[in-house]
Amino acid sequence: MSRGGPQQIPRPEIWTPGRPAPWSQLDPQSRLILPDRVRSVYPRDRLGLAAPVAADGAEPSAVLVPIYDLDGELHVVLTRRSWNLRTHRGEVSFPGGRADPGEDHVTTALREANEEIALDPALVEPLGELDHLTTISRRAYIVPVVAMVSRVPELRPNDAEVDRVLHVPLSELTADGVFREERWGEGPTSRPIYFFDLDGDTVWGATAAMLRQLLARLTGTDPGTPIDMDPARDIPPGFLLPGETDRVV
Repeated sequence: MSRGGPQQIPRPEIWTPGRPAPWSQLDPQSRLILPDRVRSVYPRDRLGLAAPVAADGAEPSAVLVPIYDLDGELHVVLTRRSWNLRTHRGEVSFPGGRADPGEDHVTTALREANEEIALDPALVEPLGELDHLTTISRRAYIVPVVAMVSRVPELRPNDAEVDRVLHVPLSELTADGVFREERWGEGPTSRPIYFFDLDGDTVWGATAAMLRQLLARLTGTDPGTPIDMDPARDIPPGFLLPGETDRVV
């Protein structure tokens, strides 16, 4: 199977291979994740560790992490962003976007998922949050909201925003050879960048960091430090590696 997709990865000249997946030492049976496990690890009242920029009045965004059961196999819904968008074109992400004034994170995530892929909010059981993600520009942060979907959803991508909807088994994401880590940069600004090489697509950056955090906790393995889960937490304001644009990591 050929893995990886057409995304343009702005890898800097200075980088090194990183660590294996947190779950790499588990046997396949121990990587099996059931719906009750999702609900116990991410209960409705779980609040994620806040991004450091939240206290400075940074703009919040929220994404939905929709999970559903198909014949005993949990799947997560991802999207490939339209190639016509101004930023992050063609990248794989969770449905989501900026919060409207007065919205809580769950409302934002559900609204955006409905707008982007026509996910019916009535099918969604919102659960708890992952730890929050800081954007590298230090002007915004992302709140990922985990959710169980009551049945296999019939989804319709909004062509203006979404090129394709992906239904990815969690067992594929935790399979050997799918996850990899790279360290970009050197010295105090070096940070981990994560990748999941799927069949025909590459998930990387912020979305891969969210998936890594999600799967580490669901498999009962160590997701690491706050910087491992939110690689841009300690990046100086406005710092960009060579070749990068104003993006999340």
